[in-house]
Amino acid sequence: MRKRLAVLVAAAMSLVLVAFLVPLAILLKSVTADRAVTAATAKAQSLTSLVATAGAAALRPAVDQLNTTAGHPVTVFLPDGTVLGAPGPRTPGVTLAAAQGSSLTVEDDDGREILVAVQGLPGGTAVVRAFVDRAELTRGLGAAWLVLAGLGVLLLALGVFVADRLARSIVRPVHELAAVSRRLADGDLDARARPGGPAEVRSVASALNLLAARIRDLVRQEREAVADISHRLRTPLTVLRLDAEALRDPAEAERITGHAESLERQVTALIDQARARDAAPGSCDAAVVAGERAEFWSVLAQDQDRAVTLAIDPGPLPVAVGEPELAACLDALLGNVFAHTPEGTAYAIRLSATPGGACLEVSDEGPGFDEVPRGESGAGSTGLGLDIARQTARASGGTFTVTRARPHGARIVLELGAALGMP
Repeated sequence: MRKRLAVLVAAAMSLVLVAFLVPLAILLKSVTADRAVTAATAKAQSLTSLVATAGAAALRPAVDQLNTTAGHPVTVFLPDGTVLGAPGPRTPGVTLAAAQGSSLTVEDDDGREILVAVQGLPGGTAVVRAFVDRAELTRGLGAAWLVLAGLGVLLLALGVFVADRLARSIVRPVHELAAVSRRLADGDLDARARPGGPAEVRSVASALNLLAARIRDLVRQEREAVADISHRLRTPLTVLRLDAEALRDPAEAERITGHAESLERQVTALIDQARARDAAPGSCDAAVVAGERAEFWSVLAQDQDRAVTLAIDPGPLPVAVGEPELAACLDALLGNVFAHTPEGTAYAIRLSATPGGACLEVSDEGPGFDEVPRGESGAGSTGLGLDIARQTARASGGTFTVTRARPHGARIVLELGAALGMP
């Protein structure tokens, strides 16, 4: 925009300067020529009274003295053919002026003749001729045109400079607005635009600041709502744990209590995550987390006669995901396997190291499914389990894909980004 405005102003000023300077240059040429002709005419007319009253002998010294001064050469053609003053041919213009008895101006390639007819002499009409050559007609014109050209260039440069300053005062606030928008998009909800520039740009800055404040309030309310809902789950969890401890079978009580404590840890992690603001991304050893969650779900897999394939590269496999988040992601994926496939359906967990972090794959031999949008499910659930895994992968800087396994089943692959600062 800045460049375009400068080009637009330069083009407009160029047209204005051309429309102004070209006629002015032509006028200067005419004025310069008229000034030279006027001076030559005055010089020729100064001799008319002397030519009309004096003879050739008295007239010659006056003409010679007049030609000694700087200016235009003057020649007097008397009726008897005598020529006084500067030597010059008897041009057709001189003959015409003598014949008509009138003064006139004749212009040719060499310059301009100023012819003044003097009547009333005994032998006829005398003609006083003053000659202005071409150089005299344009004397000083080149310098005047050069001054005009310099003035035009100076005005053009000044106009472009002012236009550039004006465009800069408009573009700079717009760039600042764009920078603030990018900061908001990156999660910096405290970013605010500084009002500046034209009134329209200031209005946009104020609207952007209002929008940022509103977004920050909505995000804060959502986080608090999630934290409050999660906190409400603590009471039924406490009751569940107390009931588990009251069971007569110690093994059964220990198993149910362990499940309740695991669920309570997940709720606590959810509260902490909901209330976290602008926190740096966490990190963990994916091999350790995957092994723990695979062992946790293996008990239920044995109860349902599910064959489990576990292939985890030896750690450490540092990834840019916190341990609670990765555990929740695996629980969501494995929970889907148990919830949406018949008992006895085999599943597999594979974790391998990659140059960019780690690759986590969860597959099963069930009916399979295609990736669905957030909040949608074809199995009667909330549809948020896959979204948890998707957000986990993207938060680490990785990718998330859902495909159908062969010959049947579902295959979910998470490319997890590497954690910085971990060996």
